[in-house]
Amino acid sequence: MSKNQSLKEHSTQVLKRFVRRHFIVARDSAKRLLLAPWSSLMTWLAIGIALALPAILLLLLGNLQTVSLGWESAAQISLFIKKDQTVEQIDALRKKIADKGGVATIDIITADQALAEFRQNSGFGDVLDKLETNPLPTVLIVHLTDQLTTNLDEKNNAAVQEMFVELKALPEVDQAVLDQAWLQRLQSLLQLGRRMAAVLAVLLATGVVLVIGNTIRLAIENRRDEILVVKLVGGTDAFVRRPFLYTGIWFGFGGALLGWLLIVLTIGWLGTPVEELATLYQSAFTLQGPGFAGGLLLLLCGTLLGFLGAWLAVWRELNRIEPN
Repeated sequence: MSKNQSLKEHSTQVLKRFVRRHFIVARDSAKRLLLAPWSSLMTWLAIGIALALPAILLLLLGNLQTVSLGWESAAQISLFIKKDQTVEQIDALRKKIADKGGVATIDIITADQALAEFRQNSGFGDVLDKLETNPLPTVLIVHLTDQLTTNLDEKNNAAVQEMFVELKALPEVDQAVLDQAWLQRLQSLLQLGRRMAAVLAVLLATGVVLVIGNTIRLAIENRRDEILVVKLVGGTDAFVRRPFLYTGIWFGFGGALLGWLLIVLTIGWLGTPVEELATLYQSAFTLQGPGFAGGLLLLLCGTLLGFLGAWLAVWRELNRIEPN
């Protein structure tokens, strides 16, 4: 047998022993948790709720963002034309605006069309018949291009505002309304909501680390005599540390699993009324859950938080336990 083959087999054996040791410790740590099911379940629930709350808030904000994307393409500027403008002047104005960059299409609602629509929808036909003149103006509805309205970033918002100010200043225009202004306010609220969710996530993640750390600290105190004996017979800090780290990992993983279940149940519970509300507005929108990628990310975050909480507790407490 060559030297390279011998080294390769030796490395393989070392790796197998390493994996086997970690597997045994992870299995034994899980068994210890299952031997105290109620206390473990309470800890898992506390972790699951702490992880689920910001995740649910972010999911709801993401769903609202998805809905708003469909509204953005409908952004428009309504121009109310002065009463003294003739049909020819209004048509010339429409062509002038259509030549501007950023304008997709222009719809025109004449004064007679507006009055007929108002008569049909308001139910005040008898009152309107007594009017000597039509009080409603002609309206030009300017639809902006998708390039301006698809993403409401700072640059596009500035371009839309510039277009609005320019059109509002036209001498033929009596009044102008930017129908996208409410959507910009919605986007600002969504941004605020995302930041609040991020702050909440950081605070609750810190709480998860503290909960797991305190639980591991109590476990170390309960096994203090065992740790002292292990150290007396030559056990290394890594050997002593390993089961507690796996306990933290199991706490984090189990809590994240319960958190994912809480998220799925919450989204499912809210799904039906949201769909009914969307149907009333003639929309096919359905509330979207975390999906496979979201669930995997939650499990990963929970596991990492569990490891971090356990590592901090072990690092702090094991240094205090030394045989005399």
